[in-house]
Amino acid sequence: AVEPISLGLAIAGAAASALTGFISYPRLYGYFKECCLQRHARRAAAALQENLDKKLFGQHLVNKAVVKAVKGFLNNSNAKKPLALSLHGWTGTGKNFVSKIVAESIYKRGLQSKYVHQFVATLHFPHAHSINLYKDQLQSWIRGNVSICPRSLFIFDEMDKMHAGLIDSIKPFLDYYELLDGVSYRQAIFIFLSNAGAEKITEVALDFWRNGKKREDIQLTDVQNALSVSVFNNKNSGFWHSTLIDRNLIDYFVPFLPLEYKHVKMCVRVEVESRGYAVDEDILTRIADEMTYFPKEERIYSDKGCKTVDAKLDYYYD
Repeated sequence: AVEPISLGLAIAGAAASALTGFISYPRLYGYFKECCLQRHARRAAAALQENLDKKLFGQHLVNKAVVKAVKGFLNNSNAKKPLALSLHGWTGTGKNFVSKIVAESIYKRGLQSKYVHQFVATLHFPHAHSINLYKDQLQSWIRGNVSICPRSLFIFDEMDKMHAGLIDSIKPFLDYYELLDGVSYRQAIFIFLSNAGAEKITEVALDFWRNGKKREDIQLTDVQNALSVSVFNNKNSGFWHSTLIDRNLIDYFVPFLPLEYKHVKMCVRVEVESRGYAVDEDILTRIADEMTYFPKEERIYSDKGCKTVDAKLDYYYD
């Protein structure tokens, strides 16, 4: 699903898209070839809700915010700007997983769809001295692909490793413009993934735990404002003093809470079932016990979330 940034590919795609205009039966063409706006908004929203309910554990804030944001956006025929979500939390808490589910809810091929574009900071933007070139390539890629499909989805991973100022190059595409050089970006979706702000999220979660409050009582308002300020002032966030935050162009800062022991066991169970293995409660417990937890004294949260569950299963079910 990872694509190189190439204006040539975008131009080639535009040419191919133009050819489809000569086909008299666009619905028939869409049956054989993947089409833009593949799923009806209502079906996409229902698929998103169902998959998050079944597969995402310990993230009630994420479930609520992402479903509300994506469902509302897909059903809005007159959106004033693209949808921009920024997902924050420790490694293994589900950020990549949720972006994958969003992609699959809109397009049957999910991350493999030609209308879903995934960028990884360390892979696509590795050199600080090439930042101006990256800016030009990124703008060209987005412009070319939205010209082909207005409902394009762009996912930016490892935002905390993004060179400062690079992400601001896409600011015009996220702003409240009806058209830019004849192109509307108002149906596009941008998702940013970052570890930045994880400390602030954990701080809120720990305060609730130490005060005897339930994890499920944490509200988005308890975290969101502090999270956006933390990310804005973090030099290693990819959003350091970013105009995207300064101009309020990020619609939701979505906090992923650190996962507890019980959530790790849920992850193990689902992975075992997905492989077709018999569920062995003893193995589930042993794998969860092998994970490391923090803070050191309380040992409440898994420091890798569910990230290493897959590898540990290889050992037990070899």
